[in-house]
Parts: sequence; structure tokens; C-alpha cells
Amino acid sequence: METEKQLLEAIRSGERAAMRRLYDRYSGYAMAVGLRYVPEHDDVRDVLQDSFVKILTNIGQFEYRGEGSLKAWVSRIVSNLAIDHLKANSRFLLTDNSWRGFDALDDEDEEPDIGDLPPDVLTEMIGRLPTNYRTVLNLFVFEQRPHKEIARLLGIKENTSSSIFFRAKRMLAKMITEYQNKQRT
Repeated sequence: METEKQLLEAIRSGERAAMRRLYDRYSGYAMAVGLRYVPEHDDVRDVLQDSFVKILTNIGQFEYRGEGSLKAWVSRIVSNLAIDHLKANSRFLLTDNSWRGFDALDDEDEEPDIGDLPPDVLTEMIGRLPTNYRTVLNLFVFEQRPHKEIARLLGIKENTSSSIFFRAKRMLAKMITEYQNKQRT
């Protein structure tokens, strides 16, 4: 299999087929990243199209830092454009007031075991979270960005990011527990 470095060299030398190989190699992964933020398939297709245009337009400025760095760069572009899409379409609330009354749910400090949870079920559950919950959860968990950076990116306070993450985690834990209880019956 072609390494990222070889693929980059082919693209930078003007090989058009290499651009297609880049798309073929990362489009499925990029779709998964996009769906974590924008669960509507039509909308995420728009985000992916914009992402690959940006990726191919800016590939000359990409700084290769070892195998995996290209994939990480693709992920970052997709997630940033997905967030831009959410903001542009007024689906992003800048507060942690989504689903008021959630605090009244049972406080369970124990996190459910997700070892036997199918990945597509977990992705669907994340997609059901309110947009701001889903966005902060994705940025913190999957992209490992600190709350300070998330707050700056989303235009919220750092403690709001932390609060949204806590609530998203609790909501997701409740969904997982309910799913697992249904599977047992």
C-alpha cells in the first residue's frame, strides 16, 4: 500500500490520479468524522465536498510530519468545516441550556461499559445528542482538544464547554444504558 508520503509526493508532482487515490483512501473516514458533527447525510455530503476542495487546494501547504499526519489533517479540516456548517445554518446553540430538565435525571456516576456496543449504534446515539452537546463531545473526546481551545473555536466560555461536555456524557450514558437494558430483555 502506498504510504502517505508517497501519495503526497505524487499529488505534488501533479499526478491527477493521486488526487483520486487520496479521495478514495480518506473519503469513508472523512464521512465518519463529518457524521459525528452533522448527522444529516445530505448536509454532510456538502461538508465533505467543501472539505476535499479545501484539502486539494491547500495540499501544497501541508507539512508532512510522519505517517498518519495526513489523515489527521483531513480529519481536522472536515471537523472544522462541519462546525462552520452548523454555525452557518443556525443549528448551534452557544449555551448549555439544551434539553432543560436533564439535571433531574438520575445521577449515576458509573459509566456504562461500551465494549459490546456496535460502533454504528454509538454513532447513531451521538447523532441524537443536541448539536452543541454533540459538537463539544466530538471535539473533546475524538479530537482531544482542550476545553480552552473548544471555547475559543465555538465562541463560548471555557466553563460552558466543560459543562456541555459533562451533560453530553451523562445524556449519552443514559442512552447507552437504556439500549443495553433493551438488549438484555
